[in-house]
Amino acid sequence: MNVGLDMRVLIPAAQRKELSEEVAFAVVCGGGVHGVARWIHAGPSTPQYESKYAEKLRQKAQEQGLELSELRARAKEAARRKEVANVKSAQLSQAHPQRLDKSPSELVRSKVSGTSSTRKDSSPVKALESIINVPKLMSTPHTAEQISALWTTYHASRTGGTGRGFICASVPVKLYNKMLTIGKQYPMFVMPVSRESSSVVSPEGRESALAHEFYFLQWDFHAPPLPPSATGPDPFSRASPDNASALPQTATVLFTPLQEYKLRQSFATPYFILTFYPDFAQTHGIVLLRGEITPSAATAAATPSQDTSTARFLLSQVDAQLLTIGVQKFYLWGSENEDSSQKGDRKAEKLLRQFHEQPEEFNWADLLEHAHLTS
Repeated sequence: MNVGLDMRVLIPAAQRKELSEEVAFAVVCGGGVHGVARWIHAGPSTPQYESKYAEKLRQKAQEQGLELSELRARAKEAARRKEVANVKSAQLSQAHPQRLDKSPSELVRSKVSGTSSTRKDSSPVKALESIINVPKLMSTPHTAEQISALWTTYHASRTGGTGRGFICASVPVKLYNKMLTIGKQYPMFVMPVSRESSSVVSPEGRESALAHEFYFLQWDFHAPPLPPSATGPDPFSRASPDNASALPQTATVLFTPLQEYKLRQSFATPYFILTFYPDFAQTHGIVLLRGEITPSAATAAATPSQDTSTARFLLSQVDAQLLTIGVQKFYLWGSENEDSSQKGDRKAEKLLRQFHEQPEEFNWADLLEHAHLTS
């Protein structure tokens, strides 16, 4: 006998049906997979097998208050459902995409190299200690202005000394808390970036002589960091509730082309990410801002020894600066001072509120006009 043949071609149809039913019975009655496999290779039903499981079948049916035939039918149905569930689970595990939990450069680099550099903790934000030497700054006296200057100098030295691919700034903690409050209330928005073109059509169908590319903006909020210290963070310590509440939450703002977001929703690749680091909010009254532009696949795959001065990114440096200014324009309204300079803030507030609360009244032309006046 050729042992490679399918067992089904060696067993008549009637016996195959009986065989499948007996296998289902064996699983229900606790015979186990290995016992069933041995019985299959031994051949069709035998008096020894029937006498072995007859008593167990009767006990199982009696416990559940069922007839023997009904127990048989339920066993077959349970086996079928289990097989279908296993197939669906396998299909989902292969088709389900991975969500973004890395910085832009780490995401593209992992796709190119096939490796993963995901943080071991639960936060997708790169810790400030991995960028600058926080314990050293805390061990010697530094003013807020000095820390801001070091932050700017560090980012200016990136990408072969050109600073391309990064935006940086320091934000007074009072202004950051205001942005945080508005960002939590209105976490999504769209921002236009002008493009050169002869004639384009706006989302409302109006023709315009100036083209604009729209970017979808989304705020995300993360747990506050541990207060900085001269000895560095202790990975085995937990921050007390008082200390945790002393620092504001860490926040990120993701920018994605609106067209790509429409196609891929939350799985769309962000072109630009702003990260607010509130580590020095309590000690120095500032929040450090870092903007990272997503590099192209070729740039992300480059080795450290290669020249990075000609690195390419998915967004220009000017566009990244305009988007950063846009966050300030649309999320810093509501100041206590009421003068002529607040007219633009009230316009931004109206647009942001309409986008969330009255989308049918949101006017794209007003958005383009306000963006043009404030860019």
